[in-house]
Amino acid sequence: MTEQANWAGPLAGVRVLDLTRVLAGPSASLALADLGAEVIKVEPPGSGDETRTFPPFREGESHYYLAINRGKKSIVVDLKTDEGVQLVKDLAAKCDILVENYRPGVMDRLGLGYETLSAIHPGLIYCSISGFGATGPMREKPSFDIVLQALSGALSVNGEPGAAPTKLGIPLGDLIGGINGPIGILAALHERHATGRGRHIDVSLLDGMLGMLGYLAQLAFFTGEDPQPQGTQHPNLVPYGAFPASDGSIIVACLTNSFWARICNAIQRPELIDDPRYDMIEKRRDAREEVNAIIAAFTQQHSVDELVELFSEYQVPNAPILGITDALRQPQAVERQMVVETEHQTLGTIPIVNRAIKYTDAAQPVPAAPPVLGQHTDDVLRELLELEPAQIAALRDSGTVA
Repeated sequence: MTEQANWAGPLAGVRVLDLTRVLAGPSASLALADLGAEVIKVEPPGSGDETRTFPPFREGESHYYLAINRGKKSIVVDLKTDEGVQLVKDLAAKCDILVENYRPGVMDRLGLGYETLSAIHPGLIYCSISGFGATGPMREKPSFDIVLQALSGALSVNGEPGAAPTKLGIPLGDLIGGINGPIGILAALHERHATGRGRHIDVSLLDGMLGMLGYLAQLAFFTGEDPQPQGTQHPNLVPYGAFPASDGSIIVACLTNSFWARICNAIQRPELIDDPRYDMIEKRRDAREEVNAIIAAFTQQHSVDELVELFSEYQVPNAPILGITDALRQPQAVERQMVVETEHQTLGTIPIVNRAIKYTDAAQPVPAAPPVLGQHTDDVLRELLELEPAQIAALRDSGTVA
């Protein structure tokens, strides 16, 4: 691998003005920061982004804020003042991208809507992330992750059969903004190379969750019935899910008949490969309880480690069910450097989750630590807007910046 010294990433030189808070928006700007963009996060005076107040804390710093704001710069600007709004307009004129996740209409009322900023900077790519998008009867409703899971149908298929629905442990209803937002932004950035014009991107979290239904939506179209919760199992593939071991559980997944043959050999039941009761996917689905009982009778006689070794030997998709700590410490994650240490202004050396996207011909440096509130206010005003120290001091004295 040929490494480039100090290579920020493929978005090096791209500047992002980040007017997001909590999770859906910050996860989108985080993805851009991870790819090498300079992200300037605008926070309100006082406590800043709401997640700075979410416990637990270490020396006053929130675990939540630290998790989704690495590699960004923090400036404090009061958008309730005319001077603060003008500062953001001046900053937007020098940025390639603006990301915001206020409710539809709020940015327009602040004087920072797309039409206003596009008139100042026609090439600005402006991404709005909201629960329900800029149109529709729910456009102004507040959204939370669990609300989006419920309205998208995702909650209805999560949990054990016959039991009450269980929300996803990962807040996908919000995190989908960090997936679809950057996709839309990067596509618009590519288009701008040809047209010179930016775009307004309208990202609805509910749209995103509906789009994530995938084959479950098509299954509903085909059958006319709602898919039901399956726990760790699959609605059509068997065996697929968690099976008991002598000291825990193991995941086993059979996607095709070739995997069925490998499973039968692994559990020392080769006669089941061509058994007419189980030799097709549909037959195994209809005989789910019988098939699962056969697998469980074998797995419960062995430890998780023994089963992982055995199923791996026969190339059967399998996995132990790891807790978060073990997941971050597993050899694969260590080899891929998914946990690194960085220097935080208050906390000193801290571990953080590393970028998920890597490039084979160059290595990016360890991400900068999440900023303390307003850490870069003076730097950004001085370097980007070329304000003199006396001008910055006046803005500070008036409460416009902090």
